[in-house]
Amino acid sequence: MPATDTLVKELKLHRKVLKLMGNRFEITVVWDNAEEAMTRINDAIAEISRIEKLLTTFSETSQASLINRNAGIAPVKVDREVFDIIQRSKRISDITQGAFDITYGSVDKKLWNFDKTMTSLPDAATAKKAVHLINYRNVLLDEKNCTVFLKEKGMRIGFGGIGKGYAAERAKYILRQRGIESGIVNAAGDLTAWGCQPNGKEWTIGIADPDSAHHPFSYLSITGMAIATSGNYEKFIMIDGKKYSHTIDPKTGLPVRGIKSVTIISPDAEIADAMATPVMIMGVRVGLNMINQLKGIGCIIVDDSGKIYTSKNINLQS
Repeated sequence: MPATDTLVKELKLHRKVLKLMGNRFEITVVWDNAEEAMTRINDAIAEISRIEKLLTTFSETSQASLINRNAGIAPVKVDREVFDIIQRSKRISDITQGAFDITYGSVDKKLWNFDKTMTSLPDAATAKKAVHLINYRNVLLDEKNCTVFLKEKGMRIGFGGIGKGYAAERAKYILRQRGIESGIVNAAGDLTAWGCQPNGKEWTIGIADPDSAHHPFSYLSITGMAIATSGNYEKFIMIDGKKYSHTIDPKTGLPVRGIKSVTIISPDAEIADAMATPVMIMGVRVGLNMINQLKGIGCIIVDDSGKIYTSKNINLQS
């Protein structure tokens, strides 16, 4: 066919922003037709909504709620997809020495409401008692029957530390199935990017400044990678002039201090999402040591004094 007869399609960015899973999702795709792009984005949205129905603890009909209601009573048969997420969560708990734990939902929220009515921390003994039900080892899985059993009454699981990342990966999978070769799924800061911008360059992602979340302190050029950030700037309280993050150490029951933000870079958004909070809990030295032992995962930490630490495989651009 002569070159003059070839229709050159112009690739453009198409974007949709909406609230899903209680968070702001932004889905961006590179495509030449706006209507077709939106159809594909809507397919990804439908997939995220499907996952939300499975994992939410805010609906009595979800499988997560069914598991929680039967804690200490009976195993619950679940979809293989839910079983697999819980199984992967337990593996991450092992890797992070329990700093990641989906049974965090067992904590009594009355102790840590992180609003203006909270003027003092609970004493150490009360806090310790409140977290006695947090123990991922008491989530018993039956591979053959595809059941989940929470061993003790009062235990609760929640997917707040891994669900958004999983949903982002699933949305990406659906979009790629529909022919989208380049795009970004951003789930409230847990994002996965693949392909390139319309100009052929990799995606440029800003790393949020913990002291000014809307002003990045550094940038990364990525493709085929995911990034997740956990920080004390998102939700915190001030008590006696000290800042306390909403991130609770599952071993002590008290808010973690010492780190402003943790950014994880990984090929998979689920892993990035699940690893960000544990590093905050583990602290700079132990957290970096763990990340440096994991293949293909990078980490950027900003401590309370503003000092930046990175894993061995990260090269920051300012």
